[in-house]
Amino acid sequence: MPLLYHNNNSISNVTSFPQVPTGSLTLLSTATASGSSSISFTSGIDSTYDVYQFEFINIHPQNDARGFFVNFSTDGGSNYNVVKTTTCFLARQRETGTPADLAYKTGEDLAQSTADQILNQEIGNGADECVSGSMQLFNPSSTTYVKHFISRTNGYEGNFDYTFDWHTAGYCNTTSAINAVIFRFNSSNIDDGIIKMYGVK
Repeated sequence: MPLLYHNNNSISNVTSFPQVPTGSLTLLSTATASGSSSISFTSGIDSTYDVYQFEFINIHPQNDARGFFVNFSTDGGSNYNVVKTTTCFLARQRETGTPADLAYKTGEDLAQSTADQILNQEIGNGADECVSGSMQLFNPSSTTYVKHFISRTNGYEGNFDYTFDWHTAGYCNTTSAINAVIFRFNSSNIDDGIIKMYGVK
């Protein structure tokens, strides 16, 4: 691709950027939890968009120190058991200042497993404790390629007052279309929180 040059000397004078993509988000669905066992999206995930983005806003568990998970379905949500291979790491900092570290989460990654994939761990159920973040699911309706997903979340750890910055990525190892997604805590309802699903053009 050739380099693009602008005659203007200042970025403030540039009036257009040719060949720069301009993606836009379209809000497709909003789910609000209130003592819910899970939040699932069973419609609207199709070939309309190449990327689907989920935004997690103040997801708060009923029980203390619970992991926040995702899984996928190829049958409209009848079963959430798609085979996945994943990887994840976190950075953390305690309110006391120590310890602070960066760690690969061995044992939280999956290798050809149908289990739920963790997106953040040990989220507290204190009045001000929750997890927020986002996840992108790429080309879920493809019947040729596997389905990649990437998530980044930040959570308030319930036992020792850490901030947990989790990075998770992987692929659903199926050439069947993904048409439903579920989010849930392990052994806890979702006491409160909002998840929004967007289509990305």
